[in-house]
Amino acid sequence: MLGLPYRRLAGFYFFYFAYIGAFAPFFSVYLKAAGISAVEIGVLMSLPQLTRIVAPHLWGWLADRSARRLRVVRLTGAAGLACFLGVFAGTGFALLFVVLFTMTFFWSAALPLVEATTLSHLGEETARYGRIRVWGSVGFIVAVVAVGYLLDWFGVGVLPWVVLAMMAGMLALCWQIPEPTTAPHAADQQPIWGIVRKPEALALIVAGALMAAAHGPYYTFYSIHVIDHGYSKAVTGWLWALGVICEIGIFIWMPHLYRAFTLRQILIGSFALAVVRFLAIGWGVDSVLLLLLAQTLHAATFGSFHAAAIGVVHRLFRGRHQARGQAIYGSLSYGLGGTLGGFASGYSWEHLGAAATFSLAAACAFAGMLILWWKLQFNAR
Repeated sequence: MLGLPYRRLAGFYFFYFAYIGAFAPFFSVYLKAAGISAVEIGVLMSLPQLTRIVAPHLWGWLADRSARRLRVVRLTGAAGLACFLGVFAGTGFALLFVVLFTMTFFWSAALPLVEATTLSHLGEETARYGRIRVWGSVGFIVAVVAVGYLLDWFGVGVLPWVVLAMMAGMLALCWQIPEPTTAPHAADQQPIWGIVRKPEALALIVAGALMAAAHGPYYTFYSIHVIDHGYSKAVTGWLWALGVICEIGIFIWMPHLYRAFTLRQILIGSFALAVVRFLAIGWGVDSVLLLLLAQTLHAATFGSFHAAAIGVVHRLFRGRHQARGQAIYGSLSYGLGGTLGGFASGYSWEHLGAAATFSLAAACAFAGMLILWWKLQFNAR
């Protein structure tokens, strides 16, 4: 990968997703231990998605306007880390709401801008994206397995310190990534919202929102779900890790998938497998075999779906629209969809139970598959 800052980009992804691996699977367990109700947990765990509805537009606009994506990432990363320090001041719902809202408002700048930076460095060789992004999956695995054992040994009180350490590592790495040079492109003169209104862009955004909503119960309540059925926190960590190990495999294998299938076919197949996965989690939690099967399908419901989706976004939003294009896709799909999924999962969990909640997740994935089948006429590889 001559001329590509491979190690620095890989290092960023490692620490960013190590932070996710410490926070996403276990912070709900931390909140439950602090006496937070299921509905309040749903609200708090949805805040990272809620802030992604608006904040990435601001950071993407600022990055494209200044042509300094990495400067925006560095400044917002430092502000987000400073905000997270408030978690050590107490465990009340109002305090945690303010801490997580402000932290994630700044933190939401990082991933879409670094994704745009990575794709700019890759140029037309986007098939190599998976070889860089795979290090994020490695970071997630290391963190989720290590934190599972740490919580069994030392209790949930250690979790905020681990999250803080991962955030500091990511912030240090983002200072090492060079700004890419972006050549002028004919699309620079096209209004960005004109691109968003294209049928294929709208189909991807709506389907992406449904996939994010389907993952709402998973990211909010999966750990609580399996722990409540007798699995230890260490085993829970390994179940999370298994999913990401399979994700690593799919990222490495993506160049072969690109040669065999179109982006549309990869996306539709990923949604179909998401239906199977969430039904297995909801109704088969007492079967180790079904839980293992469900976690292997993370390769599709996140891995191949994410790689194919950002590939479509990269082809739709060209030139200086790339950073805002990734931000718009992330905010309207992951942000809006993830927020609705997280909020709804809290109420559903409390009033309908686990199996019904994951069945609703499967229904969201099925709806997303139908939308892509109907509207995404995008045959690029």
